[in-house]
Amino acid sequence: MKQAKLLPIFGILIAGISMHLSGQVLPEITIVARNYKYLRSVDNKDVAQPVKLLEHKAAAYDIKNSDYYEDDYNTYYITFYLPQGYILATYDSSGKIIRTAERFKNIAIPATVKNAVAERYPKWAISKDVYQVKYQENSYTNVVYQLLLTNGNKRLKVKLDENGEFID
Repeated sequence: MKQAKLLPIFGILIAGISMHLSGQVLPEITIVARNYKYLRSVDNKDVAQPVKLLEHKAAAYDIKNSDYYEDDYNTYYITFYLPQGYILATYDSSGKIIRTAERFKNIAIPATVKNAVAERYPKWAISKDVYQVKYQENSYTNVVYQLLLTNGNKRLKVKLDENGEFID
């Protein structure tokens, strides 16, 4: 008899908690949706995890609820840092990303880039790398891997795009 009375109470409690939790998730989804073009342009499934983390953080940033927001300004410059690199993002007054400049050092290199280097320079090793992204809304996204190759005492600098194509 007591179990029958407790069941509706637990149902109402669970429904209330789930409605409360879902209300907390929706604002972040709305903010990220505003910057879906940015995420779609820079998203590469092979990019290193720290890069993905910071790009998603930049896309979810809510300029209107930040300490920097004032109605008088049209653009806002916000920098996101990690030990491996940073993203300098420019937002408009509605919170949409207009452009970014991204730079990361010594991150995991995608297999397509590694394979292209190994094929063209078989006895060389990658000793340092810099990953750069420049995004401009409705214009372009430029992704470059700058690598320092070593072979004994010899050094060579090369640039590749995200597809493993060498850039002159």
